[in-house]
Amino acid sequence: MSAGSVSKIDLTLSLKNKSTFTLELKRHLAPKTVGTISRSIPLEGNAHMMGSSIAYVDTAIKTGGEKLKTQFKKGDIAFLAANGSICFFIEDVSSTKPMTLIGKVTANLENLKVKPGDIFTITQAGT
Repeated sequence: MSAGSVSKIDLTLSLKNKSTFTLELKRHLAPKTVGTISRSIPLEGNAHMMGSSIAYVDTAIKTGGEKLKTQFKKGDIAFLAANGSICFFIEDVSSTKPMTLIGKVTANLENLKVKPGDIFTITQAGT
């Protein structure tokens, strides 16, 4: 697919003063949720960890769940409608909270290490 594809949205996740990660949101996974998130870019918020397997950022995005799942693979990106968080899976996870799968981290996942006070920024790729 081309970079200008309507079904795939290329984004960059930056951990303030540290690493950057390439993200790919896929519209076919959850059209309403991916559309809402893509219209909210750029996003910035405090980075958090859920155990050692999920990094996430809180957002003000309000949208319901869509095609909810509880099984996620390393590299998956999901949206947790309950609190508006975008979650990045560092390893395979069976979640107790159903989430909407929205895409994948396509580069640099192994460097995703979050410390208290870190800030995540999500921008359009190439900006």
